[in-house]
Amino acid sequence: MKPSKYSVIKKVAIGRDSRVHDQVNLYGCKIGKNTKIDSYVYIEEGVTIGDNCKIRPFVFIPTGVVIENDVFIAPNVTFTNDKHPRAHGEWTLLNTRVKKHASIGAGSTINPGVQIGENALIGAGSVVTKNIPDNAIALGVPARVVGSRPAPSEPNGHSPSRRVRPSQ
Repeated sequence: MKPSKYSVIKKVAIGRDSRVHDQVNLYGCKIGKNTKIDSYVYIEEGVTIGDNCKIRPFVFIPTGVVIENDVFIAPNVTFTNDKHPRAHGEWTLLNTRVKKHASIGAGSTINPGVQIGENALIGAGSVVTKNIPDNAIALGVPARVVGSRPAPSEPNGHSPSRRVRPSQ
């Protein structure tokens, strides 16, 4: 991994074949193998990102977030880690987990202390305020489950190594 000269990388473990573009700030986090982090991403201390993930531009990931393998995070997604933030005084860190094969749509906000299930799909612009189950499709403000998608092992299921063409 060769970071850009315009990125800030401090005490970070970066897996083999991962790519970090310019204008990225990484502080005390762990990035898995073959993960792509686009420009203008900010990742704080203690964050873990798995293998084969793709994180698009303008994503903020604070302390307390764990992202498992094969996760896609679209542009402008914001994770939070405290329900009652303030400039000074005590705060309560709430951990958030995004399980493997999940996808989070552009402009979504992920509130603290939630879990996004395996293979779940969060629609663009959604605000996730509670746990989302495995294989669920959730969207809206607040995000609500509106359907499901096939598990990776089911026919027509999501597979990170298989490209699916849209029907014509």
